[in-house]
Amino acid sequence: MADAKVIPFDDDRSRGNGASGAGSGENGGSAPPRPSRRRGGAARRKGAAGAAGGAPAGEVQPLPVRGGAAREDDGTAPHGPSGTASGRPAGDDGVPGDDGAAGGDGGLERRIAGGLAFLRRRLTGNYEIDDFGYDAELTDQVLMSMLRPLYENYFRVEVKGVENIPAEGGALIVANHSGTLPLDGLMMQVAVHDHHPADRHLRLLAADLVFVLPVVNELARKLGHTLACAEDAERLLAQGELVGVMPEGFKGIGKPFGERYKLQRFGRGGFVSTALRQGAPIIPCSIVGAEEIYPMIGNSKTLARLLGFPYFPLTPTFPWLGPLGAVPLPTKWTIQFGEPIRTDGYAPEAAEDPVLMFNLTDQVREQIQHTLYKLLVQRRSVFF
Repeated sequence: MADAKVIPFDDDRSRGNGASGAGSGENGGSAPPRPSRRRGGAARRKGAAGAAGGAPAGEVQPLPVRGGAAREDDGTAPHGPSGTASGRPAGDDGVPGDDGAAGGDGGLERRIAGGLAFLRRRLTGNYEIDDFGYDAELTDQVLMSMLRPLYENYFRVEVKGVENIPAEGGALIVANHSGTLPLDGLMMQVAVHDHHPADRHLRLLAADLVFVLPVVNELARKLGHTLACAEDAERLLAQGELVGVMPEGFKGIGKPFGERYKLQRFGRGGFVSTALRQGAPIIPCSIVGAEEIYPMIGNSKTLARLLGFPYFPLTPTFPWLGPLGAVPLPTKWTIQFGEPIRTDGYAPEAAEDPVLMFNLTDQVREQIQHTLYKLLVQRRSVFF
């Protein structure tokens, strides 16, 4: 596999566009919005990978700029900025609008009808994805249902401070990154999706390695993930989306077990600059429990170079136990969202002030680190 070029999120340089022909300017500006269009069955079978702009393997370009579109009346509810398919949470069976309160044959018939309608839309291609490849209906009814048992029963995630996330408008959630494999981002996504009272959906920014891996690329796009670059982040914030970023990157998830819960460098403050340009609040997020799922006691740099990975982890169980060694340990997780740090009171040119960016970056980092220490003191056990 070709070596993956990791594009740091804090790189504000202008990036070239993909095969679609739309691009961003030096300051992250965008071309005039164009309405998106509903895709037919043939186009849909190509998958959301095409939304990446046809970039070659190993280098993923930011997506072309296009505006959102109103959904046609096809019997399904429109998607809002929160990313929900129905305007309210799906029921336990994954069918929007069925809260499980109705019982008997009527409730069963509704579930069956909803399931058949869902299958019909998937088979005919009569559903919508946005310009980033995000498939709200598939995420709500299938992908979140697949992640939820891991979230609720395996890691038993406890969520705190979800009320600090605004009910509407763009906001940037900044979290620590750990765990050898990036499961913490997915669990944070489920936490927002299932617990936020306004049914918001978190759009994660990911390294370009994610978008050159088969299958992973397709699933990441459908879950609403996009490239960790300033252009894509600003577009999402401007659309009123909730955006998640983990500035530690590979330095965070690939650090040795002996350095657990010690935050790595947050880069040059690119996420702060993006938030300042959009006037979006920054919400620090601290995640405890992910560090212990794959205790990384070594790193095979030779294998990492051969496979094109930033690191190749050696844990007490992997690769010694084969596939069984890839099963994460069932640790107890806590995810806490801190109080927002407002940025709308700064002038537009503040985004170019390096002193201000350094101070805000340090403030976010210190708040996350302090909360991590506090949660660790309160934790009774790694597993309980």
